[in-house]
Amino acid sequence: MKVLFVAAEGVPFSKTGGLADVIGALPKELKKAGVDVRVVLPKYGDTSEQYVKEMELVHRFSVHVGWRNQYCGVLRLEHDGVTFYFLDNEAHFKRPGTYGFFDDGERFAFFNRAVLDALPALNFQPDLIHCHDWHAGMIPVMLTQYRNQAFYAPIQTIFTIHNLQYQGVFSKSILGDLLGLGWEHFNVNGIEFHDQVSFMKGGLNYSTAITTVSPTYAKEIQTPYYGADLEGVLARRQSFLTGIINGIDVETWDPHTDPFLTKNYTWRSLQRKVENKVALQAELGLTQDPHVPMMGMVTRLVRQKGLDLVAHVLDEILQLNLQLVVLGTGELEYEEMFRHFAGKYPERVSATIGFKNDLAHQIYAASDLFLMPSLFEPCGLGQLIAMRYGSLPIVRETGGLKDTVQAYNEGTGEGNGFSFTNYNAHDLLSTVQQAVGLYELGDEGPWKSIVARAMREDFSWRQSAEKYKELYETVLERRR
Repeated sequence: MKVLFVAAEGVPFSKTGGLADVIGALPKELKKAGVDVRVVLPKYGDTSEQYVKEMELVHRFSVHVGWRNQYCGVLRLEHDGVTFYFLDNEAHFKRPGTYGFFDDGERFAFFNRAVLDALPALNFQPDLIHCHDWHAGMIPVMLTQYRNQAFYAPIQTIFTIHNLQYQGVFSKSILGDLLGLGWEHFNVNGIEFHDQVSFMKGGLNYSTAITTVSPTYAKEIQTPYYGADLEGVLARRQSFLTGIINGIDVETWDPHTDPFLTKNYTWRSLQRKVENKVALQAELGLTQDPHVPMMGMVTRLVRQKGLDLVAHVLDEILQLNLQLVVLGTGELEYEEMFRHFAGKYPERVSATIGFKNDLAHQIYAASDLFLMPSLFEPCGLGQLIAMRYGSLPIVRETGGLKDTVQAYNEGTGEGNGFSFTNYNAHDLLSTVQQAVGLYELGDEGPWKSIVARAMREDFSWRQSAEKYKELYETVLERRR
């Protein structure tokens, strides 16, 4: 089985969010499962020089972008046993960052067309092209123009939604001018979206199958509240829609071997976890007390992450006996909010505005609780990492948070974290109070058994890769 991943970013070459982590980790696991998987990415200007030096130029050609011919180079690199191809055009990609530019419509029209045109020269005919998010959404649409060629005729497509809120919507003038598509595609069952062109809608309507990154999110996006005006399309294609939960890289995120920690530990040696808390308290200038519960947040500081709820009750939360450690960057109002509380409670609140990889690892290891009360969350990786490090998540029951965090049940003793259902600040507050109350019971309570259960959960990519492989087999069997 041959599968080609197409995405706008991938670790370790480029990253703006969780999509890059998926592209960096999932192909490795699919390889182990026996799938011949390769990956295509743009070659960005800020790709690390250490990788650029290892790339080999394997093909040059011209890409038709509407009426223009534009240069494209294809470079190849083997990384962790996976073949990566990089599409090179300096006008489009030699700039800092990945996307969010005024000409993204043209940049990714070029990228989608270049992927298809490059394939015959790569000595690789995929059975499936696996397109990730809107940046690759026009590949299934453009493929309709190639179906009369024997090389392309059998190729199927799968489209994965990582976040439906970002859709790649551009003026309808790009239809012929940049995409080279006819008006027969510009309709409600094609790529028309409020009299504009939607890359996301192209992926949804033209792919053989659709996936998203958790079973609950797959259901949620078929409703108006979560559907971002595409709920009708998704409901119509629900028989082709599957939710597969993301995994985490369990080699990178392993408290037993993590080089950033003061003390490594496992679920069998939880007393060592406390040493990480005391070390982080000292580093951040917080009161050094091994017995006070520490609540961590490693997050983008945006409303999607539930920070408007936090803002309503943070004063009340900080009346509890706990410490709060925040790492992230985002919207100014939330950056300023955490700076304010760090100034107001300097011995109990730390706010690092920015991102430091080593500090992220240390917060997961040091914290007892991990706060993630999201408005919506397609999958979420923070709660998975937190549980692996024995930091019990406090989440709202949405998307992947609902699928991975089972609320502690006092009656049965089951659960691996804490959750609340309604998007309500006082429900958040009462859930934090419940969690802190359980922590304060110490050895007389169930805390250690909940932590040990959370740490033993299997959130590796192995399970997810097996499900993707099964889906690939189903799609190809359907074709036969």
